[in-house]
Amino acid sequence: MSETLNANWAANTEYFEYTSAVNPRMPKIEIESFPAAMHQIDETRVIPLDLAEQMGTPYPCTGPSLMANFIHINPGESLGTEAQSASQVFFCIRGNGETETPEGTVTWKTGDYFATPGGSTFKHTAKEDTAFYWVNDEPLFRYLGAKPGSSQFRSVFFSYECLEDELAKVRAQNEGHDKNRNGILLANVDCPVTKTVTHTMWSLYNLLPRQTRQKAHRHNSIALDLCVSAGPDTYTMIGRDLDTDGNIVNPFKAMWTPGSVFVTPPGWWHSHHNESEEDAIVLPVQDAALHTQIQTLDIQFARGY
Repeated sequence: MSETLNANWAANTEYFEYTSAVNPRMPKIEIESFPAAMHQIDETRVIPLDLAEQMGTPYPCTGPSLMANFIHINPGESLGTEAQSASQVFFCIRGNGETETPEGTVTWKTGDYFATPGGSTFKHTAKEDTAFYWVNDEPLFRYLGAKPGSSQFRSVFFSYECLEDELAKVRAQNEGHDKNRNGILLANVDCPVTKTVTHTMWSLYNLLPRQTRQKAHRHNSIALDLCVSAGPDTYTMIGRDLDTDGNIVNPFKAMWTPGSVFVTPPGWWHSHHNESEEDAIVLPVQDAALHTQIQTLDIQFARGY
C-alpha cells in the first residue's frame, strides 16, 4: 500500500534548474481604473472590480490577495453580502442606512468606514440612494485553500466626523513642514504591532490640499485607491522608475474622479498632484498589513525626504 502511495505522490513531481525557474513569469499587475459610473446605476447589486482574467486566477480578484467591489442599493431596498475572508472593509461613498451583522445592527452615512471579520452574511438596507466601496481578502483565502475560522480582530467603526477631526489635527501638526503625506492611518486596537485596521488590510485617509504635490514613493503592497473627493486637475502619476531628480519616468496619469477607483501596482513609484482650488481626499485599501507582518512592505521615498 505504501509503495503505491509513494508512486502516486512521485507522479506529481517536477524538477527545474535553479536559474531558469527561480524568478518565474507571473501575471503582471497593471494600472487599472474603475469609473464612478459603475455604481451610478438603477439596480441594487454588487459590482465586482474583477481582474481575474488579467491575473490568471480561477476566482474573482482585483489583486493577488484583495477583491474590491462597488455596492449600489436603491432607496428602501436591501442587499446581502458575504466574503469567505479574514477581513473586509466598507466605505460609504454616498447614502445612509443600516447593516445587520452577527454582532447587531450598525448605522452608516456618507463618509463612514467600518471594518469587520469575514465569513458571515451582512444585510445592508438603504434609506436613500447608496453606494459603498467594499474590499475583502477573499482571494488570499482562495489561494491558500483556507476557510474563515476564529476572528483575529474586533470590528471597528470610523465616522465621517471623527475622520475629519483627526485629519484636521494632522494637518495642523504638519503646517509649515514638507511632509510626504497629510493623512491618518486607520488602526485597530487588536493590531498593535502592524498598526493597521485589520491584521491583513491597511487604509490611509489621505488629504491632498489644493495646489500641492505629494512626492513619489513606492511599496510592495498593491493599492486599491478610492477617490473620496477632488476638484479638476487632481491626479496620481504612476511609473516603474525615477530619474536622478526623483521624478517618475514615463508616468501614467490616473485622474482623481470622486467615487472612482484606480489600481497602483506593487513596487511602482507614484506621486499625487492637486492643481485645483479644492482640497482632495483619497482612500487607498492595501494588503500592507500582511506585508508588514512578514516584513516585506519596504516603503521607499524619492530623493528629498
